Amino acid sequence: MPAPRRRTPDFRDESEAYSSFRRGVRFLEEGHPAQAAMHLSRALMLEPGRTSIREALGRAEFALGRFERAATLFREITDDVPDHAYAHYALARCLRRLGERREARAHLRLARALDPASEVYRQPLEGVD
Repeated sequence: MPAPRRRTPDFRDESEAYSSFRRGVRFLEEGHPAQAAMHLSRALMLEPGRTSIREALGRAEFALGRFERAATLFREITDDVPDHAYAHYALARCLRRLGERREARAHLRLARALDPASEVYRQPLEGVD
């Protein structure tokens, strides 16, 4: 069995990847997922192992209706960081949109088990619960 992957350290504030990441997150927070995806894709190209970039890009791709791409990003996170509750929840939402209800249910249950106090994860997910 291969060793679990470690979480990568924080960005250095002055890096191009960090600047692209921050711009992407800002666009995402302002409701501009296409612009966010552009900047976050650039950041991911520069720092391919960053969970924070993959998560933000997954959120942008989901907002754009690119559920397969978003699912791929969230699945990469759950593979690297199996206890990442939000990634399991987000993957469940993507899989639900893709019609993969059984797998969506499994990831939703994992999210709930990993963070039982979360009100968001306890809410029913239409077509899954």
